Amino acid sequence: MTLTPTRSIIDDAVQARSGVAAFNVIHLETAEGLVAAAERSQLPVVLQISQNCVGYHGALEPIATACAALAEQSSASVALHLDHAESEDLTREAVDLGFGSVMYDGAKLPYGENVAATARSVAYAHAAGVFVEAELGEVGGKDGAHAPGVRTDPAEASDFVAETGVDALAVAVGSSHAMTERVAALDLDLISRLHAALDVPLVLHGSSGVADDVLTLAVRAGMTKINVSTHLNGVFTGAIREFLAANPAVVDSRKYLAPARAALSAEAERLQRLFALAPHGGTT
Repeated sequence: MTLTPTRSIIDDAVQARSGVAAFNVIHLETAEGLVAAAERSQLPVVLQISQNCVGYHGALEPIATACAALAEQSSASVALHLDHAESEDLTREAVDLGFGSVMYDGAKLPYGENVAATARSVAYAHAAGVFVEAELGEVGGKDGAHAPGVRTDPAEASDFVAETGVDALAVAVGSSHAMTERVAALDLDLISRLHAALDVPLVLHGSSGVADDVLTLAVRAGMTKINVSTHLNGVFTGAIREFLAANPAVVDSRKYLAPARAALSAEAERLQRLFALAPHGGTT
């Protein structure tokens, strides 16, 4: 198969009133594990490449090309998404490379500047038929911004969507990026109110810090796209630590990356099924 448009995957999830998994790619092994998970689950997956990931690899095109090649060789429905791009130039590059969606992250900007920059990104992306996600109400934890009290206001969110034309909105409802314990308390009432106020799908960032039962409740309250990164990174790294502890003489990295890839893949499949089996009660 070729890459599946992100819009198609999101629209199907909205119709099913279920959640869709969006997992971050760190390197080729994680991408391979995520695509394998989607093949086993027979559920779609959104592969996300963040601006931080681009910085690690030194450029967007090589890792994006690798992910696209995996999708083309897979029987799964795989979309490619640019995550948390604070650079308008990077969003345009992703559009030009054939990404199905981009997220322009202007959440740190003053409201008016965020609207203007997001609208420019939307105009460029929509001209190529590319789906656009944005963020309003900074999700705590990113780049040291620990702000557990930050929440997205439904009225402001409605205005933001109208002014920018975005296709999906990431909202601050109590989750926090880079959490290594799954103890975040989500404001489920706020999720319901945001879902009722907006005519675009909601996105949950910082989902690694949210327990299974709360993620299920979040989908039922109206969340559609569920982003997970740190939790899967922890599973991957934990498997490496376990292997090396048992096999300290190993120097071939493939020997420990393979079980790490398998462990990540198994957990990604479990999460895919969890989100898909948690239909919400409303419509978008």
